Order: sequence, then C-alpha cells, then structure tokens
Amino acid sequence: MSHEQEDANTSVATLTNGVRVGHESRRLNGISHVVEHMAFKGTHERSCQQINLDAERLGAEVNAHTDKDHTAYHMRGMARDAGRLVQMLGDIVQHSCFPEAELERERQVILHEYIEDEDDPLSTAYKLFDTTCFGTHPLAQPVIGTRRNVERFTRDDLLDYVHRQYTGANVVVGVAGDIDPDAIVAEVQAAFGAMARGSENVVAAPVHLGGIASRRQPGCSQTHVVLGFPIPALKDDYHASVVAAALFGEGMSSPLMDQIRERRGLVYYAACSADVMELCGQFVIEASTAPRHLDELFDEVARLLAAHAESIAAIDLERARNQIAVRNLRAHERPFRRLEDAAQDLFVYGRVRSCSELTERIVSVTTDEVREAFARMLASRAAIAIAGKVPKGITEHAAEVFPSPSGRGSNAARAVR
Repeated sequence: MSHEQEDANTSVATLTNGVRVGHESRRLNGISHVVEHMAFKGTHERSCQQINLDAERLGAEVNAHTDKDHTAYHMRGMARDAGRLVQMLGDIVQHSCFPEAELERERQVILHEYIEDEDDPLSTAYKLFDTTCFGTHPLAQPVIGTRRNVERFTRDDLLDYVHRQYTGANVVVGVAGDIDPDAIVAEVQAAFGAMARGSENVVAAPVHLGGIASRRQPGCSQTHVVLGFPIPALKDDYHASVVAAALFGEGMSSPLMDQIRERRGLVYYAACSADVMELCGQFVIEASTAPRHLDELFDEVARLLAAHAESIAAIDLERARNQIAVRNLRAHERPFRRLEDAAQDLFVYGRVRSCSELTERIVSVTTDEVREAFARMLASRAAIAIAGKVPKGITEHAAEVFPSPSGRGSNAARAVR
C-alpha cells in the first residue's frame, strides 16, 4: 500500500487482486483465462449488468488479465470509494456463479480471440518457442488454451477449478492511493477473510529442452523469429541476466538495434528481454524480417552473443544498468504494475522488495557477472522458433549456427504444421 498526500475526495485508488493460478495441464489448458472472462458475468448477488453499473456509477474502471502463472483483477476509482471497491472485487473473485447462458456467449468471444491469436505469426512463434523450451510442462501451454478445451469447458469445470485454485494461500489484495491503510486492511479482511486457506498452487520447475521448431503460415510474406536461452528464476540470482538482456537489446545503441537493425538493416522489428518467473527464466530475442535476411540474422546474432561472452565494455554496462534503473522507477510510478509486482514478491519471497533494493542489486552487477551470464546461456541449448514464411533450409542453418552443446543431444529441427 502507498499513501500519497492528495485530496482524498479527488485522488484515485488502484486495486489489484492477484490470484496465483495457471501452471495448467493439457487437459485444463486455458481454463484460467476462461474463468477470468466469466468472473464478470454475474455473482450470486449481482448480474453482469449490475456489476458494471455498480462500478461505473462510481466512475470506476474494472478489468482483468491472465498470464502463465497468475490472474489479476483490477479496479480503479476514487480513493474515497476504495472500501466499496474492495467489496465489489471480493464479490467478483469469490462469488461468481458462471451462468450457463453467459458461458455460451463468452465461449464464442474467446474462440474469436483464439482465431485472431492463431493468425498472428509472432504469437505463433512464441507458442512454438515455449514448447521448444519446456515440452509438455504447464509453462509451455498457451494462456489462451486450445480450441478443443475452450469448446468443452463446462460450468461445473469452472466452479471446480475456482474452488480448488482460488484460495487464501493463492490470493493477494493490493491497494495504492490516498487511503487509510488500517481501514483498507479491515475492508479486505471483511471481504476476503472467509476464504478457505487451501494450499499453494505450485508445480515443479521445468527442465529447459531447447531445439528448433518452425511453422509455415499461408499468406504471410515475412518471417518471425523467437530465440532464447534459460536464465535463473526469481528465487535465484537472476540480476546479471536482466542486465545482459538490457545491454544486448534495449535502446537504439544496443548491439541488437545498432548492429542488426540500423547498420545492417536485417530486421524491421527486434527486441530483447529477460522474462523472469517464479519457476524459471528466459532470455528472449524476437525479430521480424524479410525471409532473405534470415541466414544473416542468425549469423550476426550468434556472433554478437559470442562476443559478449568474451568481454563486456564498461560503457555498455553503465548504459544497461541506468536503463533498468529508470525502467524500475517508471514501473514504480504505475500503480497497477507496482501492485502486481508486489503480489509476485509476496508469492515468491514472502515480502515486498523496495524499488531501492532492486536498483541497488542491479547497480552492483559487474562486467564479469554479465559476461558469465552470456557464457552460461551459450553453454546451454538454444530454443528457436520460426513462423510465417519459412525459407527452405533455414532450420538446418540455424542448427549449424547454434549447435547443441556437447552432451546435450542434437539440435535437430522440427517443422510444426
């Protein structure tokens, strides 16, 4: 919680209810996303229309999203109404009744969303990438699920899932704004205190597999690539890998943008990130390019990664650390992001890390630590996904450029239709 010195009659309060769900099996893949959609379709006390009206008559916004390991329900309204918003949120999260008629209507909405996702070549590349990284592990399953699952989930499936997953051990309620913390804690206790404790929704960490997968998509004239390596999880010392990702691909002066985009014109879009989760981490490079440039793109990315495993320039480290520091500060100023990060911290560490703590650890990262992070990645098996227009022989070339480390098995390519 944060307390700003503003007029309580006009300041805004932001609420987030984080639920530690996801980690789905193939049979249940996509159910967290369906539950999120259906949570707003009526509770035991209020219809879908009443839920919307109750929030909007206060000027409040209501939204939600689902990721691989959590669902977050959001509300934002006047700080003076924060207590009422907590009550509304508690009703939505705990007492949704998933009316049959609403489920059939919303099923069609999700299927349209599924088709749009299937037609997106970069989204396709990411789904191939996750499967190449983790095989059949729950983290390899797409958030949106499979068409078959979306079509078959019943009301009873949703009720059973919420009963097992939406429990006290897996829920964090966060409020930011000009509020009375003690009063809000009392409201949260009244709204959520009766939840069954349950047990933590966790699964074993995945084993990184690596390899190459491709899918040709008719009508697509461009090629979309997602390439990456395993990095430490949130519970481990992941900070050097985060700096490595910023150093390699954040900002126009980074090697990915300067060397590959600006100087050589090999891509029209590129990005690099460190996706650090509770169970694992991924160093991810994504790019969209003309098929004729793909060979050279792989060559140049491999060359640059190898160069950074040999040495790191002090000026590049300074740039990366400062970019991350500013990014963290900006995130700290965004209430939804701040609350979601705090919920994740509570799930992983049992406490909320301060912005200064995060910044201090990033600032302490050395050139040797970053160089070693690159070296560790290159000593693992790359995961490469290619979607869109797939040039003949490109997967074989990628396997040559990113060979499987000794003892890790073949980096053979596979095509996915």
